[in-house]
Amino acid sequence: MATPKKTEPEAPAGATAFRDTVFTSRTLILPDGRSLPVAQNRVIAGPGDTIALEYLQGHPDLQQE
Repeated sequence: MATPKKTEPEAPAGATAFRDTVFTSRTLILPDGRSLPVAQNRVIAGPGDTIALEYLQGHPDLQQE
């Protein structure tokens, strides 16, 4: 019996996904106090979330997908 592959979570339409190059899971705290979870090396900024997008784009451990 084959082991099913783990699939990466899909980013919702209009959202921007980033790959974490250091951790497979962690919690990122945004400047406004909100948290974004990293799961399976991925974190997603929702559509129109400029605070999250700016934070993730400036983070040295993250690469935009």
